[in-house]
Amino acid sequence: MPRLNRTDTLNLISKLTPRRVWNGMKVLSSFYVSKLFRKPVQWGYPVSISFEPTTSCNLRCPECPSGLRAFSRPTGMLQKDFFTETIDQLSKELLYLVFYFQGEPYLNPSFLDMVKYASGKKIYTATSTNAHYLNDANAKRTIESGLDRLIISIDGTTQDVYQQYRVGGQLEKVLEGAKNIVHWKKELNSRKPFVVFQFLVVKPNEHQIEDAKMLAKEIGVNDIWFKTAQVYDYENDPNQLIPEADKYSRYRKTKDGYAFKGKLANHCWRLWHDPVITWDGLVAPCCFDKDAQHKLGDLKQMSFKDIWKNPAYNSFRKQILNGRKNIDICSNCSEGTSVWSNN
Repeated sequence: MPRLNRTDTLNLISKLTPRRVWNGMKVLSSFYVSKLFRKPVQWGYPVSISFEPTTSCNLRCPECPSGLRAFSRPTGMLQKDFFTETIDQLSKELLYLVFYFQGEPYLNPSFLDMVKYASGKKIYTATSTNAHYLNDANAKRTIESGLDRLIISIDGTTQDVYQQYRVGGQLEKVLEGAKNIVHWKKELNSRKPFVVFQFLVVKPNEHQIEDAKMLAKEIGVNDIWFKTAQVYDYENDPNQLIPEADKYSRYRKTKDGYAFKGKLANHCWRLWHDPVITWDGLVAPCCFDKDAQHKLGDLKQMSFKDIWKNPAYNSFRKQILNGRKNIDICSNCSEGTSVWSNN
């Protein structure tokens, strides 16, 4: 897990209210009751939500549906009015809001306006970006929006290595964007956002881990996290992305190729506290359901609070409790197996 930062942690704690604390206690207790009796019980409402600003992306990353343009669902942009209506339903209980699922958030023209709206509700806000659109103006607006955490993907310290995974990307733009953010934090005397370099460790870049740590210090970001990569066809690894270092791999070598390291327990905390909402209002169980194939509800047809406790959601929770290995999106899940390092 990423190392806790005191300033960032205190900022998150500052968002707590008696209602949010009580809601969190209800959600957590219902999860443990469900595990104990193997029957889905849901008290309270989400503690965290991932909201998708867009499915569009400027890059062509080889293990990403956005990059591969491989969605079976429609592509589009989250509309601000729809977003605010949904957040209004949940803001009193909601503590943490991730503006990310698929795509590049900064491609949505209303993205920072939506961040500002959620920040005004005293919700902790976070996003992940490839940083190609963090020009001087957007960097300043990002600080002014009240964004609490900004994760910048930087999967290489030289252009030739970076572009092997971030196909079509320019490392120079990423570094410039990070510098713009650091500059405007100082200029506006802001402690937010907590800025993280996220380094997805794959075979082409694993030799640059130490260089990445040095680069993070040089730029002045708050931290650097090293994350294991999800490979869809991990048995064969056709793009040769699985790293040699076992510490940074979700997979182990076998005589026939690779096998997943993880052990899938028949429970999943995400189903009780952290749903995903697509740009067009579909509610999916978690971030591994890239195409929202397991649609648990549609916000264009009913309210979120009705969806959260509807038969479809409870049925999916029951499947998780009875046999997670039989659910397709769980087969390559990193929940509990991801490697994060701050050394």
